[in-house]
Amino acid sequence: MTSPRCATAIIAQLVAQGVREVALAPGSRSAPLALALARAELDGLLRLHVRYDERSAGFLALGLAKASGLPVPVVTTSGSAVGNLLPAVMEAHHGGVPLVVVSADRPAAMVGFGANQTTDQVGLFGAFVRWAARVSSTAPAASWPAQVARACLLAADPAAPGPVHLNVELAEPLVGDEEPFPRVRPVMRADSGRAEPVALGAGPRTLLLCGDAAPDVGRRVAALADRAGLPLVAEPSSNARAAALRTGRLLLAGPLAGEVERVVVFGHPTLSRPVNRLLASDDVEIVVVAPGGGWVDPGWRASSVVPWVEVAEGDPDWWARWSAADAALSAAVDELVAAQPVLTGPAVAAAVADAVAGGVLVLGSSQPIRDADLAPLSRQRVFANRGLAGIDGTVSTAVGVALAMDEPTTLLCGDLTFLHDLNGLAAGLGERRPDLRIVVADDSGGSIFATLEYGADRYADVFERVFATPSGVDPALVTVGYGVPADRVGTLEELAAALVRPISGVEVIVASVDRAGRRALDRQLNAIGG
Repeated sequence: MTSPRCATAIIAQLVAQGVREVALAPGSRSAPLALALARAELDGLLRLHVRYDERSAGFLALGLAKASGLPVPVVTTSGSAVGNLLPAVMEAHHGGVPLVVVSADRPAAMVGFGANQTTDQVGLFGAFVRWAARVSSTAPAASWPAQVARACLLAADPAAPGPVHLNVELAEPLVGDEEPFPRVRPVMRADSGRAEPVALGAGPRTLLLCGDAAPDVGRRVAALADRAGLPLVAEPSSNARAAALRTGRLLLAGPLAGEVERVVVFGHPTLSRPVNRLLASDDVEIVVVAPGGGWVDPGWRASSVVPWVEVAEGDPDWWARWSAADAALSAAVDELVAAQPVLTGPAVAAAVADAVAGGVLVLGSSQPIRDADLAPLSRQRVFANRGLAGIDGTVSTAVGVALAMDEPTTLLCGDLTFLHDLNGLAAGLGERRPDLRIVVADDSGGSIFATLEYGADRYADVFERVFATPSGVDPALVTVGYGVPADRVGTLEELAAALVRPISGVEVIVASVDRAGRRALDRQLNAIGG
């Protein structure tokens, strides 16, 4: 009966290492793990979240880990079930999220001989995991907790958090007498302490730039910008917008950008081309703040990489010029958006940002996060999957964030992003439901492509089919099919009225957004800055 013992030891050590949330997609080979998890929840040791879709379960775990900062396991059975976790693992790798994959498997001797639901799972995630291990129920029992502890410590490494993979080979019989949870101790790792910041002197005209970052990092960046009196361009999910320029990406397309002599980069900036151009400038000193082994340098121009910085106070006139320009551009953006005769993406983003002031906001990729980039964000705690900036698993990630934060949460996403992860709405009877409002900016397709090169008239004959891809599916109707209430709004007034309602349970608001004028509106917005 080694498999039940092995599974019990694994779950006990996960709890000892601080795991408090686990996502499970049921199956047969994973039965010992599922039974041990169910007992652990009954004993009050953890919270278990069950999903029938492995892909959704993976992103649910990712959202839980992203919001909590703690390692969160996702447990699956063997075979293609494990392969469905690859998108979440890739996002966790590039986003630095402590995701722990626990995949059940057949004994190694069965691989390659046609056994049911058996494939080579070892090394499945390749370089996307920080560490991978084979855990065998027939190995010495002392190896089980040791491998689990190592996995959790490496996943939550403060310098370089990320996903790990425990492939658990479970031999039959898979069930037997219930094993009591063993008394285990956590394996501790000495804290090396936060590295001393590098002091950057006054002199070069300096701009602070913050991409996607955890709330604690964003707060530190905002505080640094305030102390130094320096302009800060911060993406919506930087969590540093409290001290940032609202129209940063537009300002970087204007004359002030040409005066920048030094850029200090925090987080993972990926959102706009003006930022990328700045980071690739030959005549700008690029200082990258990265506490771990890797760092962001898409333009191959980094001159130094430091664990943290303190920057000497800047020239007050330098800040004043950026601030004045930002105020003027903000007013121009508001005037342009308000003048549109139909409901637009930027108007939806601004309304959502206003409604979520001080709350928790999750942003989908593609156009909504770019619309939110020009919205008046400041005190919101913002999460987004910006590791790879894909639309995969966005609804499931938001569910995980809401469950981990345990407070009302709002997700803003496009219709294609929403439809891509409809199964994120599906949870079995008795599963926890968060207080989550999903606002779908429904422009019947991928409006971001209209703002790119492919939206030009020369591609008009193929644009709808191979870029915009309107689905023909009504997000409100399919939402109701999942047992989730949905409303459709068509005006800013209707949206505002829906957003003032308290968030209770999961609900969807579908906002009908115009796409026909998206390219022209984007050009007008960019012209304001240029």
